[in-house]
Amino acid sequence: MFPALPIARLRPVALALLLATTLPTAPAHAQAGAAVQRYDIPAGPLDATLTRIARQAGRIIAVDPTLVAGRQAPAVQGDLSLAQAFAHALAGSGLELSETPQGTLGVKRLPAGETTLPAVSVTASGLENPWGPTPGYVARRATTGSKTNAALAEIPQSISVIGTQEMDDKGITTLTEALQQTPGVNVSPFGFDSRAPDWVVLRGFDGWYTSSYRDGLIQNVGITFLGVQTEVYGLDRIEVLRGPSSVLFGKGDAGGVVNRVSKQPDPDAPNEVVLQLGRYDRKQLAADVGGDIDADGRLRYRLVALGLDTDTQDAYPDGKRMGQERQYLAPSLRWQLSPDTRLTLQAEHLRDDASDDVQYVTGADGRPTDVKEGDPKYSRMVTLSNAVGYRLEHQLNDRWTLRQNLRYAHRAMNKRHILSSLDGDGVTLLRQARHDIESVRELAVDTSVEGHLNTGAIGHTLLAGFDWDRSDARWRRKRDWTTSLDMNNPVYGINIPDPVTLAADTRVTSTQLGLYLQDQLRLDEHWLLTLSARYDRVRSETDDRLASSVTHQDDKASTYRAGLSYLVGNGWVPYVGYTESFVPNLGVDSGGQPFSPSEARQIEAGVKYLPEGLPLSFTAALFNLEKSQVVSYDPATFEPRQIGKVRSRGLEVEAKAELSRNLRMTTALTLLDMEVLKSADSSEVGNFQILTPEQTASLWLDYTLPVEALRGISIGGGMRYIGKRWNDIANTSSEPAYTLFDAAVRYDTGPWRFALNVTNLFDRSYYAGKAYGSFYRGAERNVLLTARYRF
Repeated sequence: MFPALPIARLRPVALALLLATTLPTAPAHAQAGAAVQRYDIPAGPLDATLTRIARQAGRIIAVDPTLVAGRQAPAVQGDLSLAQAFAHALAGSGLELSETPQGTLGVKRLPAGETTLPAVSVTASGLENPWGPTPGYVARRATTGSKTNAALAEIPQSISVIGTQEMDDKGITTLTEALQQTPGVNVSPFGFDSRAPDWVVLRGFDGWYTSSYRDGLIQNVGITFLGVQTEVYGLDRIEVLRGPSSVLFGKGDAGGVVNRVSKQPDPDAPNEVVLQLGRYDRKQLAADVGGDIDADGRLRYRLVALGLDTDTQDAYPDGKRMGQERQYLAPSLRWQLSPDTRLTLQAEHLRDDASDDVQYVTGADGRPTDVKEGDPKYSRMVTLSNAVGYRLEHQLNDRWTLRQNLRYAHRAMNKRHILSSLDGDGVTLLRQARHDIESVRELAVDTSVEGHLNTGAIGHTLLAGFDWDRSDARWRRKRDWTTSLDMNNPVYGINIPDPVTLAADTRVTSTQLGLYLQDQLRLDEHWLLTLSARYDRVRSETDDRLASSVTHQDDKASTYRAGLSYLVGNGWVPYVGYTESFVPNLGVDSGGQPFSPSEARQIEAGVKYLPEGLPLSFTAALFNLEKSQVVSYDPATFEPRQIGKVRSRGLEVEAKAELSRNLRMTTALTLLDMEVLKSADSSEVGNFQILTPEQTASLWLDYTLPVEALRGISIGGGMRYIGKRWNDIANTSSEPAYTLFDAAVRYDTGPWRFALNVTNLFDRSYYAGKAYGSFYRGAERNVLLTARYRF
């Protein structure tokens, strides 16, 4: 089932990265906190509450997981000593605070003489809030893999988490940059794009249409070019769940989901102003402020704002560069209605205005040129995104919690661009001006109840719920032929008339209703069984107003997941899991019948290592994933046939660690084998997926200098290796592998932090691909200088 992978073909630098994941680690040390301080911790799982108290006090806590499993803690609020805070959290639990001679905190049963299992050391940052920021580089909990506050080690599927510190240290400015060192993820398959779209490929499957999530709710895209754009400064973390995920989220492609977790009011959130300057005349100003509104801290706000004005590496032959402007605003309010009820209100506004002339023209000799087919006065894409929503959490009792998450969003796009074809003389570009107006309105809501109970010796974490979303997408296109362009003497800056001929007028509405049930069974102190099931119904209507035709589709699907994990001890957890997904296919076959959904099934086996007390995370997984019912086209008749099947299998390795107080590391490796198993075009069978690398590897090291004379200085560096990519599905042309290097230096002094980040340090020139008759240039060297003031 898991055949030998082409490790021997991996370049030596990538093999070195695989060895790097076995580096030894050293524990982090907590610092003592104040005797009395203010706590504002909402009701929640007891283990998470105890950890947050210890983290805030700067102490280390060691607990027996069987003592706290399934228990809930009341809210802990007020100016309290450490002992008082623990007493509030443990009230009524039958447990009390303990402390070793070395100062390690713990809990024990109140009845004297009762035995417990040996405690496992855990740092105060070990059980972070998965709806908030990640402490350091290493995350231990996530919601995306279970829709609960679950430990990453106990989810039988691959998950990666990227937090704000990692993004800041690496100088991340876009979502694709944040994910480019994540295993199983291929970003920007069409090279550098000044419009900064969230284009992500997961385990070889395109995630454009169904992988985008925000705070656990889907972000639907438009019909053509209107995708999702993310301002990463507005995020606390990014969670990537790889493999079929319909059992949690409903309709979705085989590769998985990317969940963006928004910044929200948090007592630990910094107040800061950030100024950033960079290559290509980049100018960016951002602010993140928040705090209590009332005296008792029941109302807390946060406001994130950003403004960007920059040119990009893309330029016309006369040297005029393309640019991008962005404005971002995200206010939020958290209201602790009672000790058991919390409401978070969120809103977001994003406006992006970017040049829309990303491709360079291919000459008659098949070679790339520096000629752009559009015009700087015409080619422009303006997108606008507005969203409002809330998250409600209510503790019904000490075992059950009710949650509801809702968001309404409206995204719109006004896109003017030019397409061209080369005339027979080999130098004249015949150009067509296009004007696309597109929008999508969506309402999504997810309601669930989570319970913790026991049946005999078996502990259960139950989740039951339903989600519903409706999207209304509209698209109109006008097009007309316009002025031609001489490639030998291109003239830009001319007036291009707006086209008037209507070429498309389409509306697509879709509604999804899903019912789901999940049980995480703790069979004993070692075995953990995860069972999930879901039923979905998706109704779609496509109204082609030019053709005066309406197509209705009514798709139903049941999906399942099962996983078995074994908690060996000391942080090692081997696991095996099976999961499914489905994704609707809009359109009809040659007989006029609507297509059925494509389906995917995956078996994954791996091991996770997250030792308690050490900021270290290591995962390795083998997977075999097949997607069937894929629509392919007969090369002779061009008729669509739903007989396709694609297989993706491979190995993924990831490690993140704080190796000492001063040294942090991330590393990742992917070996991917994709093959077309069935297709209406027999020439595709047996071939590798287009524009997908067979191997990727990355390494990042960040070191704070321990020398007193150099206090506050940190240096960082890393590399990214991208393996061979095929330019066509026939696998006759490929792009060679390339390696890029990045570097950083920072200086922290009091409230100030200054950082210099350089990506593609040696300015390596490369092409992401040369598919579909175009050449997709990679990102050039970029330099960012950031000044951050926290108050």
